[in-house]
Amino acid sequence: MVSETLIPETRVLAIASHVVHGYVGNKMATFVMQLLGCDVSAINTVHYSNHTAYKQVKGTKTTAQQIQDLYEGLQQSNLNNFDILLTGYVPSAEAVQAVGRIGRDLKLNAATKPGSFFWVLDPVMGDNGKLYIPEDEVPQYKALLREADLILPNQTEAELLSDIAITDLDSLAAAVQVLHKSYQVPHVVITSLRITRDNRALLPSRTPSRATFKTPSKAPSARNTPPRSIERNPETSYPPAWPTSTAGSATNPQLELLAHEEIENLTIIGSTATSDHKARLFRIDTPQLPLFFSGTGDMFAALIVPRLIEAIHNSSTPNLSSRASWISPDDVPAEELPLAKACQKVLASMQTILAKTTQKCEAAMKAYDARVAKEGRGEGDEAEQERKNQRHWALMNASEVTVVRYVKDLMDPPEPEKFPPRPIEEGRKVPDAVGDQQPNELGVLPLGLGKSTEGAIQIVG
Repeated sequence: MVSETLIPETRVLAIASHVVHGYVGNKMATFVMQLLGCDVSAINTVHYSNHTAYKQVKGTKTTAQQIQDLYEGLQQSNLNNFDILLTGYVPSAEAVQAVGRIGRDLKLNAATKPGSFFWVLDPVMGDNGKLYIPEDEVPQYKALLREADLILPNQTEAELLSDIAITDLDSLAAAVQVLHKSYQVPHVVITSLRITRDNRALLPSRTPSRATFKTPSKAPSARNTPPRSIERNPETSYPPAWPTSTAGSATNPQLELLAHEEIENLTIIGSTATSDHKARLFRIDTPQLPLFFSGTGDMFAALIVPRLIEAIHNSSTPNLSSRASWISPDDVPAEELPLAKACQKVLASMQTILAKTTQKCEAAMKAYDARVAKEGRGEGDEAEQERKNQRHWALMNASEVTVVRYVKDLMDPPEPEKFPPRPIEEGRKVPDAVGDQQPNELGVLPLGLGKSTEGAIQIVG
């Protein structure tokens, strides 16, 4: 078993969603981080009855002022001495701005002690080419990137933030370099990627057209604004789930076989920047499971906090925890980065728990279907729709990732050697110019915050 002193005393402020039933957002993150030794304070950005994959929900969203008031309440009693900030789903542009003010205040408090504060930003915006949030939040998330130490976007979110369409490993490497260089993000992990067996292509996130990248001719074109043709339900604009298979979808999650024969694994790709903002890319593959889970993105974010702290303190680099943003020296290879070691343990825990959840769900739904078959059903369209609704709610409940039942797997990741980090050479192929920004004819240099007509600028020479 893992030692009781896995990590040093760590205070975490977690700003994310909350549900009464189920395990997503802070309901997931608080338990996981506390189990692994973190002292967690939570600010909830929504209060919902359940996650929205149930297709119906009651509850309220927290306003920007309420988020700010809660933090100021901590501040006035000197309770804001946090070591880690973990931010997830935020329901409005104004609320993202409030989170940014909180993050900057915490960062300012730690300015004289490098490495004493670390911000993990999960930019929860959308998936599969669709936004969960109002469009005006996207530039606000871009404005936070320079403040964050580690970001955890999925493919769609990485495309939105970098303005590069990710279609293969070359374009993914370019997108990561943009995040490292243009936005000065020290650490990046892109989650839930689907790469073909020959490693030549990534399944598209179906994001509307944006800048493309080709190796090695030239850098991508100027930044584009976020796409406008995006499907979103403004009443329930909250991420329903983080898919772990290609079979499910937010509109029709089902227990079924994987649909795409070219895809066998889900892949995460991470990177810690070098001193000149180049990517050190590693990948870890995990088998896909035939189920649509909710809350696993929050689970990944929560696990990465203590596992990264553990890896930093176990690193061969002396005093790495006292270096700004915990950036390893340039001579540390991608597969040996603390971020890679942390991801390896995170995925070992998650894969075991999700496999057990799949088995539990299959058994529960088999029993449910047998019971319903004995009971019979009414006739007509209304009765058929009610039958479908009842089964859907039963499926969502059966597929809840009840992490409280898997304490041992969280604390002592089974068989981490099955998930070795592997270096990716594509990062070395990206031209140095990718991510560079040139001043315009007036000597104005955008700093990568928001749209090109907004945000901070620098006057050059």
